[in-house]
Amino acid sequence: FDTFIADKDTVLLEFYAPWCGHCKQFAPEYEKIAKTLKENDPPIPVAKIDATAATAVAGRFDVSGYPTIKILKKGQTVDYDGSRTEDAIVAKVKEVSDPNWTPPPEATLVLTQDNFDEVVNDADIMLVEFYAPWCGHCKRLAPEYEKAAQELSKRTPPIPLAKVDAIAETDLAKKFDVSGYPTLKIFRKGKPFDYNGPREKYGIVDYMIDQAGPPSKQIQATKQVQEFLKDGDDVIIIGIFNGEMDKAYQLYQDAANGLREDYKFHHTFSSEIAKFLKVTPGKLVVMQPEKFQSKHEPKMNVLDLKDSTDGSKIKDHVAKHALPLVGHRKTSNDAKRYAKRPVVVVYYTVDFSFDYRVATQYWRSKVLEVAKDFPEYTFAISDEEDYSSEIKDLGLIDSGEDVNAAILDEGGKKYAMEPEEFDSDVLREFILAFKKGKLKPIVKSQPVPKNNKGPVKIVVGKTFDTIVMDPKTDVLIEFYAPWCGHCKQLEPVYAELAKKYKNQKNLVIAKMDATANDVTNDHYKVEGFPTIYFAPSNNKKNPIKFEGGNRDLEHLSKFVEEHATKLTRTKEEL
Repeated sequence: FDTFIADKDTVLLEFYAPWCGHCKQFAPEYEKIAKTLKENDPPIPVAKIDATAATAVAGRFDVSGYPTIKILKKGQTVDYDGSRTEDAIVAKVKEVSDPNWTPPPEATLVLTQDNFDEVVNDADIMLVEFYAPWCGHCKRLAPEYEKAAQELSKRTPPIPLAKVDAIAETDLAKKFDVSGYPTLKIFRKGKPFDYNGPREKYGIVDYMIDQAGPPSKQIQATKQVQEFLKDGDDVIIIGIFNGEMDKAYQLYQDAANGLREDYKFHHTFSSEIAKFLKVTPGKLVVMQPEKFQSKHEPKMNVLDLKDSTDGSKIKDHVAKHALPLVGHRKTSNDAKRYAKRPVVVVYYTVDFSFDYRVATQYWRSKVLEVAKDFPEYTFAISDEEDYSSEIKDLGLIDSGEDVNAAILDEGGKKYAMEPEEFDSDVLREFILAFKKGKLKPIVKSQPVPKNNKGPVKIVVGKTFDTIVMDPKTDVLIEFYAPWCGHCKQLEPVYAELAKKYKNQKNLVIAKMDATANDVTNDHYKVEGFPTIYFAPSNNKKNPIKFEGGNRDLEHLSKFVEEHATKLTRTKEEL
């Protein structure tokens, strides 16, 4: 490959997979393109690469789909994402092959310590990516991010996208708590907010256009509020103001910006709506749709908004009253809302559509009876089908009961209610037993291995505490997934590492399948695979995460030796 491209000005490449239908369809067209470019003056070479065989070359060009077309100009890649027709591709290749052609300037702004504040503080809204030059995810994001930047730069007003090399600009990375790559943040007039949107061109574009709009939508008719109450499925948040010039209205918009990811905000200047809600302007109303209201809680929670009301007061008011006494926990967006532990969850067929509403509310009312007496806990109902894997992990999948219950506690601990016919009293007893510390947590675990004498120790849910948290030994633990490609690549290296240290009595090299076992300690967060932690013998609650380096023997050994507390040096090494 390198010999082929070495002395050529412009080359057209197609990366294909032999089994790919699109590639087969495209093959005759590509043949025509090759013929046309061969007849060009001077001829332009055209090549194709089986990406499934030449994986190293495909990897170099971040090929993730087929067919992928690239143009090389003096060895530098020019991405092609036009249509797959002879006319379009030939025109683009000829344009690039012109001796005077230069690549278009990047639309993504480059930020450093020197220009960061000046550029960011000035922008109404801006997306900033903190990346590491060696990071694979960042390399994959780069072309999508640049295409989104080009697209958004054409808008009126434009929405700028920027990037920061977090390895070179360590102070900036530290200032914005960047600990993984890529980290994306939205800045509004210099204030940072987490970006939780998609990571491909169209997703980024749509998400940022939405974010550029106001965080709160205006409502003008009482009918809209009535519809929210009658048919709504989520908390209703409405700020009532005299007009846009109200200082409190500005404060409300600012606070809403910080929470727009999690809630839908509304505001109104209508006296008719104020009358319907029985409030005066300068109030923030938080209430639940009718289906979630009960006699045990107020119909609405009102906060006085003054010109000097602190934004955090608005946020606290929304967060405090966003959940009803017994809410409907759904898989889509509720992880954050139900993050506060402990949560008491009751599982059954939850369906608020007309035919099933009565049955759904029948069981919910039994939960309400108990929830009113335990204000320190969060209560929710969940549909058993939506949460089948959670129910399976709790060992309740075959309980035979129509209604099951569990408590999800701090540190990932879970408690399942013994299957029996559900009633308020049964639930109350279960919660009281939990309160008194009489319940045993459920731990998802593979069987404890009978023979665990290999250089790499196998850890399962049931042995996590005894092996990883053992205060007598240092432990290096890898959390992997059986299907993960990076984990498979790491396997021989990890085994070699374990052999290297096998004579160290106080050092354990271990691994755990994190898809089949619970990690029973909150300090070992697993958000991707493989995740590697070093657990020092004297500080098990503060494990050190391995990040940034190559996962090869040299870097892993260095990491172990740097953090080990009980390493004995042997004579051979000296």
